[in-house]
Amino acid sequence: MIHVRNAGPMDAPAMADLLNAIIEKGGTTAHTTPVDRNTLVTLMQAYPGKSAWLIAEDDTGTLLGFQLVEPHDKLPPEACDIGTFTALGHAQMGIGSALFAQSCTAARTLGFTWINATIRADNTGGLAYYQSRGFEDYKLDHNISLDDGTLVDKVSKRFDL
Repeated sequence: MIHVRNAGPMDAPAMADLLNAIIEKGGTTAHTTPVDRNTLVTLMQAYPGKSAWLIAEDDTGTLLGFQLVEPHDKLPPEACDIGTFTALGHAQMGIGSALFAQSCTAARTLGFTWINATIRADNTGGLAYYQSRGFEDYKLDHNISLDDGTLVDKVSKRFDL
């Protein structure tokens, strides 16, 4: 069974391990540099009262994934950005659906009226995930340079709350 709850600093080491495995595999996230506990704690605290970080775990407390909604400097104040990270080998198990339901509630509570998801155009799983939640394409950016210099296209999708 999947349980979703708010993430806190004590969750940061497991979250960093999950994200670092995704980064190491490559090809799906715009993140290219490994993160550590302190980096994630700093990010979780970057927008006090305007962000939500949620984790999904199984009955044993094993982290299955996490999702965040927060403001972004390239979005209007009524919009938040979303990021979703699922443990390798656990895609299409209902983790994203469980997280998204609670992220929508959190975004509404925080006063946002729509959610932006910006996904690498070569991340077919991510594109399908957001499409299946009801996100609609509204922008395509070409040749965006990642931190490591890799050029990718990015698709921005919108979900009205």
